[in-house]
Amino acid sequence: MFEVLFETVQDGEELYLAWLLNGLAWTVALALAGWCVAFVMGVLVGCGRTSSNRAIALAARLYVEVFRNIPIIVQMFLWYFVLPELLPPDLGSAMKKMVPPWGAFFPALIALSLYTGARVAEQVKAGIEALPYGQRSAARALGMTELELYRTILLPQALRIIMPTLTSEVMGIFKNTSVALTIGLLELTAQARQINEFTFKTFQAFGAATILYLLLALSVYAVMHGLERRLRTPGTEPVITRRRFFPMRKEAAKP
Repeated sequence: MFEVLFETVQDGEELYLAWLLNGLAWTVALALAGWCVAFVMGVLVGCGRTSSNRAIALAARLYVEVFRNIPIIVQMFLWYFVLPELLPPDLGSAMKKMVPPWGAFFPALIALSLYTGARVAEQVKAGIEALPYGQRSAARALGMTELELYRTILLPQALRIIMPTLTSEVMGIFKNTSVALTIGLLELTAQARQINEFTFKTFQAFGAATILYLLLALSVYAVMHGLERRLRTPGTEPVITRRRFFPMRKEAAKP
């Protein structure tokens, strides 16, 4: 069914499968790099959202409201088309002349990182606010600074609480990389589209891309689920109740 992937490109130098694998490599690279930046930014901004300093809390909220509520495709267009025009002429010209695919990779990386970081920040905020407020009071009574409070008490607990939602965000950033095709990055979806344009075999091209996305999502879920089990707080394991498909027969009443 996917024999088109093993056909040679019109120039006869490589297979269409090589195009697809190359797109997969760029998808993974963009998603992993974007997640590393987004996670760090999300943790910092999420802590800022719950800070007692009003200026820090306001700046963190402003970041979240701006980057979370602007569609990711619009953000990519802004970083790719608008930013070079706002920079000094020499720097803007250098960005426009950047060697492909880096000229599209870095704007896509910035857009994905800022967008996902805003979403992670809200989850970190929710995890911190789910903790008893008495922990803050006890830390202050012990003379701990706010930085020590977050680093040693609040943040380790909050990250364990929000692990399931972080799993969804990691899977989401892999899927959101497909938007980068709009600014010219030849990631997985763009390569499938290119194969379709060359061969007119839409089902085979996008079917193969769908399978690869599914395998990526399952792999990410397996890794994050294993990490969640490893970092789970002792005593908080979910209780699994087994339901019987057939009810047990009642014992006959004894005389």
